[in-house]
Amino acid sequence: MTERKLLIDTNVFIGLEDQREVAPEFAELLQLCNQHNIHVFVHDAAFEDIARDTNIARRSVSLSKVRKFELLKNVSRPPRAKLEQQFGLMPKPNDVVDVALLHALDIGAVDFLVTEDQGIHGRALRATPPLADRVLTVVDAVAWLRASFEPTRVILPFVEEMPAHSLDQTDDIFDSLRQGYPNFDQWWRNKCVREHRPCWAVTINNDLAGLVVRKEETHAEAKTKHPGPKILKVCTFKVKPKYRGEKLGELLLKQVLWFAQKNAFDLVYLTTFSDQKVLIAVLLYYGFEKTGVNELGEEIYEKPLSRDRVRPGPEDNLFDLARTNYPRFVGRPPADAFIVPIRSEYHDILFPELAKRIQEDLFGLHNSSRERRTPGNTIRKVYLCRAPTSRLKPGSILLFYRSRSQGYLASQSVTSVGVVETVNTASSVDDLVRITAKRSVYSEEQLAEFRARDAHPVKVIDFLLIGHLDPPMKLVDLNREGVFTGHPPQSICYLPAPRFRPVQARMSFGFEV
Repeated sequence: MTERKLLIDTNVFIGLEDQREVAPEFAELLQLCNQHNIHVFVHDAAFEDIARDTNIARRSVSLSKVRKFELLKNVSRPPRAKLEQQFGLMPKPNDVVDVALLHALDIGAVDFLVTEDQGIHGRALRATPPLADRVLTVVDAVAWLRASFEPTRVILPFVEEMPAHSLDQTDDIFDSLRQGYPNFDQWWRNKCVREHRPCWAVTINNDLAGLVVRKEETHAEAKTKHPGPKILKVCTFKVKPKYRGEKLGELLLKQVLWFAQKNAFDLVYLTTFSDQKVLIAVLLYYGFEKTGVNELGEEIYEKPLSRDRVRPGPEDNLFDLARTNYPRFVGRPPADAFIVPIRSEYHDILFPELAKRIQEDLFGLHNSSRERRTPGNTIRKVYLCRAPTSRLKPGSILLFYRSRSQGYLASQSVTSVGVVETVNTASSVDDLVRITAKRSVYSEEQLAEFRARDAHPVKVIDFLLIGHLDPPMKLVDLNREGVFTGHPPQSICYLPAPRFRPVQARMSFGFEV
């Protein structure tokens, strides 16, 4: 297979080898690259960046670090005006360097750019979404390397609910919280433990990997910009650093939003310091808005919720409405619905939480109470197929139909609902790797099995997971209620509104579809 090439920004490689303790995800990035023959480059523009450091001693050390990596040099650049047209204005010298990195990525000199600079991520997104999918954070890069070359290591844990007093207060997940909040231990004992505050915890091999502490408040308590009145405060949102590549933050955010929506909360809010740029970017993506700063200097982010139908205006982008109103989406025209038949083995890869839950149902182990544990690491997913349809567009509704599978109660059923973000085509394995890196749960070997080529390209569908039908809608019901008019479809097919309605009626997601 093609040898992959990573271009790393200065904020990554300096972090790798400075005098501070090496962050675990930085160290793992280099370790995995070395193990799997991934070439790691720095751009010769990095020298320009470092040369502006007025601290001579520090500049000398930084330059010595650059020379330990392969150098990507003499990359031709178009005129400044053309670069600015594509990537945005460059008023400062460091902007010129940032754009040089993106240009090298855009022309294919490297497969991926790894950077912690959210400004570069933003520039890539403004240029084109496909380019943005190839700009990775360190934890994104680690996750891609694991999925591509070490798929057997992937463990998808459950989010478990438990009271605060059942957690070990000495666990190192709390260390950074103590640094940011001097009275953390007192707050934990007097508020969380004494009040039996509910928590969502993610454990991996008995290790506390991620944690959310929640509290229901009134508007008088919350003092939020939005009135509520039923308000869910996220008191603590934390993922242990060594697990950041597992996308547990997205898993926990999905848990928060699905819970709040199904339980008729009017508002979700949290506070965070401004240096938590990755968390803030995710919050903004899913419709949170910054509404102020509290007395501790934390920024306040609020997301209003509604049970009403999302009604688009004539100029609205249907996907953007789904993203900012998540988990609500436009479930009626002009949004079209499509049945997506998916083979059992790929269904288990894409929706591992259902594979687990269905097996529990089969052996009589499923808990039928109101609260069900629903794992799965991502909201944003990717589906690969060779469907000939060209009707899919951002905002289209996907209804995933699991094909016949021995031993599963949800065999031959519509199980899950998604909303299309983008549709791309891949004509080679290289295309598939580059397009799917941020979301793929496939190894590079599995991607090669799709045999993408010019004559037979693979359709790459990025989508948001909205939720799962509970229970799934079985084939007998799909036929009886007119969703299917014969044999189940063998490829993605359009579903007219009258045939979509019986599925729509089963979407108990906490809002009108």
